[in-house]
Amino acid sequence: MRALAFTLPDEAATVALGERLAAALVPGLLVTLSGDLGAGKTTLSRGIVQGLGHRGAVKSPTYTLVEPYEHTRFPVYHFDLYRLADPEELELLGFRDYLAGDCLCLVEWPERGGGFLPAADLAITMIAQGDGRRVTLEAATPVAGDVLAAIDDG
Repeated sequence: MRALAFTLPDEAATVALGERLAAALVPGLLVTLSGDLGAGKTTLSRGIVQGLGHRGAVKSPTYTLVEPYEHTRFPVYHFDLYRLADPEELELLGFRDYLAGDCLCLVEWPERGGGFLPAADLAITMIAQGDGRRVTLEAATPVAGDVLAAIDDG
């Protein structure tokens, strides 16, 4: 549908992109973040969550699988599926219930969700490049396309 790519020189630029995205995101979206360990997925997530109004730490929910942020412009649920033993665990977590609400779902390591994770509205791929990273954002739905249009500089 629509795609954008950015080369970000450092962590601050990654957080800033997350904040730009936050300004354009709307509830009801599933946003996935893919990339190797250390590619910046949690850093970008931190920018999004803080851009939506959270005033505390944003950590990777690697061990808890999901971290809720409800004191934001709209609720955000940050998932990290890295340690998911079996995709069926998403059913036990009630993942479908999160998607049915007026919230934003950020999912790191979506490939570990197998057939239990629906297609993303917005798929973000991150590749580390030295101290920076290359970020590609791909919109699969019209609403996600509107998000990309809103942050597009060009």
